[in-house]
Amino acid sequence: MVFKRLMQAMGVGGPSVETVLDNPNCRPGGFLEGHVQVAGGDHATDIEYIAIGLITRVEVEAGDSEYVTDQEFHRQRLTGSFRLEAGARHDVAFRFDVPWETPVTEVFGQHLHGMTMGLTTELEVARAVDKSDLDAVAVHPLPAQELILEALQRLGFRFSRADVERGRVYGVEQQFPFYQEIEFYPPAAYASGINQLEVTFLPTPHKLQVVLEIDKRGGLFTEGHDAFGRFDVDYHTADQYDWAQQLDGWLRQSAQRRGLF
Repeated sequence: MVFKRLMQAMGVGGPSVETVLDNPNCRPGGFLEGHVQVAGGDHATDIEYIAIGLITRVEVEAGDSEYVTDQEFHRQRLTGSFRLEAGARHDVAFRFDVPWETPVTEVFGQHLHGMTMGLTTELEVARAVDKSDLDAVAVHPLPAQELILEALQRLGFRFSRADVERGRVYGVEQQFPFYQEIEFYPPAAYASGINQLEVTFLPTPHKLQVVLEIDKRGGLFTEGHDAFGRFDVDYHTADQYDWAQQLDGWLRQSAQRRGLF
């Protein structure tokens, strides 16, 4: 009997949890729908709660070192406490709001190299080990984000990789303690002055904030400081602009001011 109670405390023979998403694809500011399936084990269990949350991989700089950690950045509790009898089933339907600042993982049907995103499900069991489930989620760009990305492609920029970095971006509205950088290789027209272009999107319900960072190609006697640009995109009028022309103008002005072209 003591051994059985010990095994129960370790979670052996306890309940299992699985989350089923109706559709794993979403956009920032949208939602995910599905249901959580809980199956009772070989003994009755007191469940404290069921919760779901979005988790992504974040790069952290700490002094001279750098490390990567998985960070849950949005969470929703689905239930309170309840008792799950042995062998019983308990299903919970949910609609989970996806925050506006959620990093993008897919662009034009391609997964962004370096990005991970998942919906984690936590089953908190009284006096026992937590049970969890993780489901991959694909976050697609908003239409306004797609316009900027399409414009960069038209200018010849090619995707390199993307990551999420802990920190804050100066001069913008930002809710989370991290931001995404999408990196591009420059085309030949810019390659003499630019190593790479980094784009950060910080959407809000009312506008898309865009931050551009040029990694300049430094010479033997020049400092390779980055150049920054920032602008807002109105969702309602975004399709009225030639974004390739706008971006080309900013890139060339920034480079010319620094004597790169």
